[in-house]
Amino acid sequence: MLRVLAVDDEAPALGELLYLLRADPRVRSAEGAGDATEALRRIGRALEAGPGGDEGAGGIDVVFLDIHMPGLGGLDLARVLGGFARPPLIVFVTAHEGFAVQAFDLEAVDYVLKPVRRERLAEAVRRVHDLVHATAQAPAPEQVPVELGGVTRFVPVDAIAYVEAHGDYARLHTDQGSHLVRIPLSTLEERWAARGFVRIHRSHLVALARIDELRLDGGATSVRVGDADLAVSRRHARHLRDLLMRRTP
Repeated sequence: MLRVLAVDDEAPALGELLYLLRADPRVRSAEGAGDATEALRRIGRALEAGPGGDEGAGGIDVVFLDIHMPGLGGLDLARVLGGFARPPLIVFVTAHEGFAVQAFDLEAVDYVLKPVRRERLAEAVRRVHDLVHATAQAPAPEQVPVELGGVTRFVPVDAIAYVEAHGDYARLHTDQGSHLVRIPLSTLEERWAARGFVRIHRSHLVALARIDELRLDGGATSVRVGDADLAVSRRHARHLRDLLMRRTP
């Protein structure tokens, strides 16, 4: 079961969040803090207690964290916690939609919008619970926050076939559709190189494993990715062919 810390400077919002968390059967204990200083103090006390079977003993598994707070804000606190040897997981709970990209950069598990709905919070708790209690020790799959009709959803990177540049934005193409995110293609190229994504054109980044065909036609090179035909620029063609040849058993 989960040991939870909720952080919000607004007492009514914090009280409601704690009420919902404590009602979830996957939550063993849920404490509250009104600011970042109190949150760090509570986390420090939990770490000093060490692991154990008693209620409240051991470290904090997850911090449900507001973004706008006096003093040290939620994003800054998440960066501080990320420097811990064994950082707690982070779920942002905020009334502001515009910080999903920063949440992505900080590897937040979820991004819940206020007013908090019981069902939506339960989904966030489920995600945390699955990560904390997963039997496999492999790292959690990376996800990208996307906005759909005012609701933030998280798309697994492994579900993305290719990415198309749109200025400072990028369009993520999956088998289920596409999503526009405010992240430059160059940033995703650097971040996802180790995940098998390769630049084939100034406008396209492709998951190597999702390339179905490589086509050569009169000196022009293109690839087939699902239903899409994507041009490969001359500067990237040789490198792509080499990568595809190494992929072949």
